[in-house]
Amino acid sequence: MKVLVIGQGGREHALVRALRLSASVSQVHVLPGSDAMAREAVRHVADWRDFKNVAKIAEDNGVELVVIGPDDPVAEGLADALREAGLLVFGPSRAAAQLEASKVFAKRFMTSAGVPTARFHEVDSVDATLAAAGSYRAPYVLKADGLAAGKGVFICKDLKELEGAARAVFEERIFGEAGDIALLEEFSPGYEISCLVLTNGESWEPLVLAADHKRLRDGDDGPNTGGMGTVAPYWIDLALQKRIDAEVLLPTFRRMKEMNLLYRGVLYVGLMITEQGPSVLEFNARFGDPEAQVVLPLLDGDWGLAFRDVAAGRVPRLAWKPSSAAACVILAAEGYPEAPKKGARIEGDLARDSGDSYFLHAGTALDGDSWAVNGGRVLNAIGLGRDAREAVARAYEQAALANWTGRQMRTDIGARVVASSAEAPP
Repeated sequence: MKVLVIGQGGREHALVRALRLSASVSQVHVLPGSDAMAREAVRHVADWRDFKNVAKIAEDNGVELVVIGPDDPVAEGLADALREAGLLVFGPSRAAAQLEASKVFAKRFMTSAGVPTARFHEVDSVDATLAAAGSYRAPYVLKADGLAAGKGVFICKDLKELEGAARAVFEERIFGEAGDIALLEEFSPGYEISCLVLTNGESWEPLVLAADHKRLRDGDDGPNTGGMGTVAPYWIDLALQKRIDAEVLLPTFRRMKEMNLLYRGVLYVGLMITEQGPSVLEFNARFGDPEAQVVLPLLDGDWGLAFRDVAAGRVPRLAWKPSSAAACVILAAEGYPEAPKKGARIEGDLARDSGDSYFLHAGTALDGDSWAVNGGRVLNAIGLGRDAREAVARAYEQAALANWTGRQMRTDIGARVVASSAEAPP
């Protein structure tokens, strides 16, 4: 079958690669894609916001399945429009995508479903934020309500930092309408894991767990980013997995069904594992980025068939490659995440692909015969191995092949996984 991927970043490049390697897929299309993806798929340089044109491109090219990568298209209803045009779509409805598009909606959903999550207040001004802060202890967590490219969360060590964050959201309007309202949350100490499941809105099939690294610098220091690297699988004990199933996933999908939310895709559940157990940090209505980059290569099967099943309302059973792990190291632009600088020439061997290590392009563009920086997160260095240690080593070997002025990279991706029992099955 022919498949169309919507999007242009590293996650979408990972989807293109996974589908290109799927026996069920005869041809991969991408819209709008990137210069790098044009070498692996048929690229359509068009605006996904023109829903009718996207449907026409799919129909004119005999596309049987559309896979939506980023958050904005599902939040704005692309999946609904394409379904109405008669296409099979891997991606939730606009109504269901509110689980990511609005953190306030998600918190209210969790509360009504009985899903464990941090205590919170809804705030809409600097004064309201500081007044609500009296109910919490530092550090304070402030989250802009709407989509903010993974940068809408502030962890503030004191009231001064909190006031600065609130002014940035409500007065400087750095997130625009996404910051009309925000959440002030109780800080939940623990460790984070990324839990992704394929779902038809009622039942689900888990993907391997991943460990993300959100902060910009080593040692989980610096501002939050869209993600500076990931490792999968992340192993947890059976008792914790049963708690996640019973306390998080079961009530989530029970409530989703009660609300008649049409969901045909992947649900990302960001979890904080606290002393009390699992607590939901956030929902994403699509594959995580960079979680997709490490989860997709580990499937022992065909992603084309899996996505088609979900789009048709069926949840497939999945198998995973034994003794396999994947790591992703993000190479970011100078100034990322606040003000990434574009245009720097990238030096190195970006075409190197050993099968066990390769680059996925997230924010690059061709400048003549050379590659140039064209986004905040520029390249994903991927490593595959028999365990996390080998995968991480190969990812860093790949990362060393590319450089530019001001390149940013963490050097401790996967360190916690490698150093703990989380790198091997219990």
